[in-house]
Amino acid sequence: MGIIVSLLVLSALIFFHELGHYLAARLMGVYIEVFSIGFGKKIASFNKWGTEWRIAMIPLGGYVKMKGQNDADPAQVSFDDDSYNTKTPAQRIFILLAGPAANFILAFVLYFIIAVGGPAVLSPVIGKVVDASPAYVAGLQTNDTIRSINGTPISTWKDMADVISSSQGSLNLEIVRNGYIEFKILTPTLQDSTNMYGEVIQKKMIGIGSAGVSHTLDLGFSETFSYATEQTIFASTMIFTGVKKLLFGEVPAKELGGVISIVKITSDASAAGWMSVLFFAALISVNLGVLNLLPIPALDGGHIMFNLYELITRHVPTEAVVIKLTIAGWVVLFSLMGLGLFNDINRLMG
Repeated sequence: MGIIVSLLVLSALIFFHELGHYLAARLMGVYIEVFSIGFGKKIASFNKWGTEWRIAMIPLGGYVKMKGQNDADPAQVSFDDDSYNTKTPAQRIFILLAGPAANFILAFVLYFIIAVGGPAVLSPVIGKVVDASPAYVAGLQTNDTIRSINGTPISTWKDMADVISSSQGSLNLEIVRNGYIEFKILTPTLQDSTNMYGEVIQKKMIGIGSAGVSHTLDLGFSETFSYATEQTIFASTMIFTGVKKLLFGEVPAKELGGVISIVKITSDASAAGWMSVLFFAALISVNLGVLNLLPIPALDGGHIMFNLYELITRHVPTEAVVIKLTIAGWVVLFSLMGLGLFNDINRLMG
């Protein structure tokens, strides 16, 4: 069941990405020959609005084949009015950006649905107190609930962590213990911590761990909109930063995951409930948007790079340069996919 859910989620995200290209191309008057979910041999197809809509054997991507554009043969051109390559560079860039934009919009919609349904968040309930830590010295105990810090209301574990990490000096904690309110004063200390990229950083902490208690947020419309916006921006920033760190060697290449990781995490999410599936789908949608903006010739970002060059210099890149860079782009892309698959297999083998 988990694998089926994973394939459905991945196919849906690919569909919306390609739909962005399709709608933008139609808006610019470009004829769409094929709209495909998957690569390789087609297993089903139908014709509608002058386009062949197909599902192919390998569900690891998709494409919209526009008249006058062919990644497999960049030299293939058409000079008809409804051809991609007769459009201005600005129009072509608009078409290319529409795919990643669709992924960001879809992520926002998914986060909005999550917010309407009530996102689950960790409650600020203490599950562990580290010996000799500021929390231990101040007398904090397991099952204490933190209500406020220096007068700032605390409703989630993240709220608490953010206030502590950005604090200056001592903290006045209002806690609830066995139904009674108490106050504790302590000073955070800088400690080694591991961030989401696996890097060891210095962070202000008080020496407590979560009890794993969660609650759902009841959000109004404006709060729902803000939640969806903040989550989309956070996910985009996180993935952009992760890609940058990976490219500059700040994060080990072994951290790169592939399709097996996606399937496993989606499968685990489906077991946890549909809200978890929606949350992970939103994250992967942002991931697709970000990765397709990378300036690799086989991706949207590479084509955008060619068109920006033409827009700025008023010169079209030579056919030989386009072909060589496109081939190099495919080599880079398949190498990254291979590395991700290799890392996935290593993780499975323990």
